[in-house]
Amino acid sequence: MGKGRLSGAVMAKVLAKVLAKVLASVVACAALLLLAFASVPARAQTAFDRPGGDYFSSPVASGDPEDCALLCERDRRCRSWSFSYPDVEGGSAVCWLKNTVPARVPGSCCISGVRGAGVIEPRVEGVETSIDRPGGDLRNFELKDGESVEACKAACTADNKCRAFTYARPGYTGREARCFLKKEIKPPRRKAGFTSGVVR
Repeated sequence: MGKGRLSGAVMAKVLAKVLAKVLASVVACAALLLLAFASVPARAQTAFDRPGGDYFSSPVASGDPEDCALLCERDRRCRSWSFSYPDVEGGSAVCWLKNTVPARVPGSCCISGVRGAGVIEPRVEGVETSIDRPGGDLRNFELKDGESVEACKAACTADNKCRAFTYARPGYTGREARCFLKKEIKPPRRKAGFTSGVVR
C-alpha cells in the first residue's frame, strides 16, 4: 500500500515537471511570435479609405500621400489617416487626420493607414507606381473618363515607336488623366500620382 502511494506521488511530481516545461515552451513561443509581428512595419493601404473619425483636414500641395502619413506622425491626437487624390472637378489632394481607427473600405480615391504606417506602393510587373519618366515624349493625350494606367500602357504597346509610358492621375497635370508616350527611355524619378513603365 505504501508503495502505491509513493509511485502516485512520484507520478504527480513527474507530471507537474512535464507540464511546467510544456507551459514554459508555449509562453516562449508566444513571446517570439509577438516579437516577430511587432517588428513587421505597419503599412498604409492603397485603394482603401477609412471614413469617419476626422478631426482635421488639410490640402496636400505636393499631392504625395507620404506627406499625409508624416502629418499624422507629428500630431499626438492622430491614430489613423486617409489621403484623397485630387478630384476631376479640380479639387486638390486632401489629408484627413482621425482620432479613431475606422474600418477600411475599398476606394480608388484614397490611400489610408494607421499612425506609424509608411506608404507602400503595390508592385505590379511592368508598372512603376509613383514614378515619372520626364522627357523623351513621342506624344501625349487626355484619357477618357474611367480609363486608367492600363489604357496608357496598351497605347504604348500598340505604337512601335513607343518605348515607355507615363500615366498621370486626374488632378496631377490637369483635370483629366493624361498619358505620355515616350520614344526614349528616360531615368525614373519618384513622383506621387504618376505611374510609368518600359514596354520595349
